Amino acid sequence: MSTQQLLAPILSFLKCETPQQWVDEAIKKENLSIILIDHLICELKAAQSAMFLIRKYAVDKESTDALLEWLKPFETLIYKREGNWRDLAAKNKLTKAIIPKSNSPYGQELIDKMVMLIKEELHYFYQVLEIMDEYGVEYRSITPCRYAKGMLRNVKTFEPDALVDKLIVGAYIEARSCERFAKLAPHVDKRLGDFYISLLRSEARHYQDYLTLAQEIADFDITERVQFFAEKERELIATPDTDFKFHSGIPALKN
Repeated sequence: MSTQQLLAPILSFLKCETPQQWVDEAIKKENLSIILIDHLICELKAAQSAMFLIRKYAVDKESTDALLEWLKPFETLIYKREGNWRDLAAKNKLTKAIIPKSNSPYGQELIDKMVMLIKEELHYFYQVLEIMDEYGVEYRSITPCRYAKGMLRNVKTFEPDALVDKLIVGAYIEARSCERFAKLAPHVDKRLGDFYISLLRSEARHYQDYLTLAQEIADFDITERVQFFAEKERELIATPDTDFKFHSGIPALKN
């Protein structure tokens, strides 16, 4: 399947394409490090978000402990700056079967899709670290951009609507990531461009997994909520943003 064929449903799902002003800023050599570091953090956050959903809605304490242990070395590297990133490839595995709670009506489906997503996101996390090493980019702490927080502040506070909204937000984050990989790929060197296209190909289904789960869990048609978040996402992407990051809006003019 060609890149354009992969992108077609993603572009249909999103309400706007990434503005050219963001692309122009992203491909500046001085911004390579911020793009890679923020991408790295996004992969970890994606794994953490998927894991939170499993822990909150689908499994018991024993399974929760196993999930936390799985993620621990990746979080330790980022938050405590401890460990060797080269060791992480061997740590991306679950040590036990994850069993759904007996009272969770959608536990197994949530577990199956999210465990696969976590494994993939942690694999991409490692690949970004490899790229950073090749390009001589050292990890440093950066502030989170407004994007995820701007989406999540609209999530409802009661269940199961809150879970449905979180899954829809997850779908938009994944879809926008894929769209931006495609936007960046033609403007960077072959190594990085090939990497972005490989991520687009492998991650293109993630947003659909989130949407499928959302509709299966909801006891109502989610179309209206999907459109609601589509507009919120468009606003965040298409309006001026003072903080340049991987998911930021139009770069605001600097004084």
